[in-house]
Amino acid sequence: MINLMTTAISIEDVRREVRILSSLSGHKNLVQFHDAYEDEDNVYIIMELCTGGELLDRILSRGGKYSEEDAKAVMVQILSIVSFCHLQGVVHRDLKPENFLFSSKDDNSTLKVIDFGLSDFVKPDERLNDIVGSAYYVAPEVLHRSYGTEADMWSIGVIVYILLCGSRPFWARTESGIFRAVLKAEPSFDEPPWPSLSAEAKDFVRRLLNKDYRKRMTASQALCHPWIREAQEVRIPLDILTYKLMRAYISSSSLRKSALRALAKTLTVNQLFYLREQFGLLGPNKSGFISLLNLKAALMKQATEAMKDSRVLDFVNTVSSLQYRKLDFEEFAASAVSVYQMEGLDTWEQHARSAYEYFEKDGNRPIMIEELASELGLSPSVPVHVVLQDWIRHNDGKLSFLGFVKLLHGISARSIPKA
Repeated sequence: MINLMTTAISIEDVRREVRILSSLSGHKNLVQFHDAYEDEDNVYIIMELCTGGELLDRILSRGGKYSEEDAKAVMVQILSIVSFCHLQGVVHRDLKPENFLFSSKDDNSTLKVIDFGLSDFVKPDERLNDIVGSAYYVAPEVLHRSYGTEADMWSIGVIVYILLCGSRPFWARTESGIFRAVLKAEPSFDEPPWPSLSAEAKDFVRRLLNKDYRKRMTASQALCHPWIREAQEVRIPLDILTYKLMRAYISSSSLRKSALRALAKTLTVNQLFYLREQFGLLGPNKSGFISLLNLKAALMKQATEAMKDSRVLDFVNTVSSLQYRKLDFEEFAASAVSVYQMEGLDTWEQHARSAYEYFEKDGNRPIMIEELASELGLSPSVPVHVVLQDWIRHNDGKLSFLGFVKLLHGISARSIPKA
């Protein structure tokens, strides 16, 4: 039982923590909430007793690091609860080894996430701006005051880095020094034991500690990563990122849809694994098609009370209410592939070139600059012949490779000046 002094500043935070704990309760990797009481002076939160100690203590008792296999077992539990929270529209904002407790002293006991005091509800298309969390685990975009659930994934990247090597990826003697390191420094993979660890382990960590939050893996994608997936049977949860990408795809021009379909043809078996899992969770019919109504139905199977506060359901309703034909897996893959995440891969150049070759064969045709401007929804005030001159080849009027890559990103009137 936790006894919390109430002040005018903190009482709403405590009530939000109680709301989050009570609405999410039921997941095996979440500390179980029993009840909460208030009197004139205090708030009392009654929760499950965990006697196994902190994850931090276990790390220290193992001489500072875990084996890869033991680290994977820990990661599966962390990713399982974080993916659940993110689907409900809850961002923890203070993930660190001290906030994970083992249910008992047994080596195989269940890991539980605790301390939702800094947590908040966040809509899928919303950005938070208050700087909270612990310095060593805070994501770059938090320091830039514009972040969402991806900030938790950075924190998980820091945790797995510590699990595998026993040291922090970003360190300094002062808090401001730590923040500078988070913003500017790159994690080192040169010192022991990194040279002896698997390539998959290092790739897993790098794809979480990407300073561009758009290129970072989600919790569901991390559970699909070969380093995790090939170690044990893992239940892959629904990913709200799929819904965000599908909405952008459906509202895109026909030209961009063609470009994304070409990119989807370059995906590897490992990359397609995650998309096949997501497609299956959306309940395709016997003919292998899903409709946008499936999106809401699939989410409702996973819904908790938290979705009312996070407005996730409202967001999904805006997607499922769009008028669009049914999608087979091939088009779903095109609609749900993240160009930014692909761009974060070492193989991006190869993917982009191959996709452009497919696009040349199937979707590339002579196009006037005025037609391209119309496709992109540019206003008449934009000097299209200046900003789009590199997009079209002068010899045949077809989209250039540069134009193709920019089209994949969904360049719009708002981003044209930056482009």
